Amino acid sequence: MTENKTYLPPTNSLTRQWYVVDASNQCLGRLASEIAKILRGKNKPQYTPHLDTGDFVIVVNAEKVAVTGKKRTQKIYRRHSGRPGGMKTETFADLQKRLPERIIEHAVKGMLPKNRLGRQLFGKLKVYAGPAHPHQAQKPQEIKISSILGEQN
Repeated sequence: MTENKTYLPPTNSLTRQWYVVDASNQCLGRLASEIAKILRGKNKPQYTPHLDTGDFVIVVNAEKVAVTGKKRTQKIYRRHSGRPGGMKTETFADLQKRLPERIIEHAVKGMLPKNRLGRQLFGKLKVYAGPAHPHQAQKPQEIKISSILGEQN
């Protein structure tokens, strides 16, 4: 009789790669799901659900991310100060003008596990509103997400 053993990738084979994703004209949900896969490590053969086997992701041009339909005016982001009556609401368009990085962070965070591992994975996401980022020393690879709006698959 064989025992079922939990697969553990060798620690020397876990190399962290850095990737750059351009969010210009990308559909928010499709972009976020691809980023979450990379952060989680699901694009690697040594993926293990209970371990952090993922890579770092740098997102640039977050201010140019797109949504379909009427989401620009109807999608609402909520936050609470913790005080009575402290609920604040903001539409997608308003938040995109004020803090465009938060839109992508919020979408990706919702697609990660809701536990200690998810918080650790979220720390490997770096989002910037414009095209510049301070991570050139890591020699990030540019990857294309093929969910550009208007493109037919």
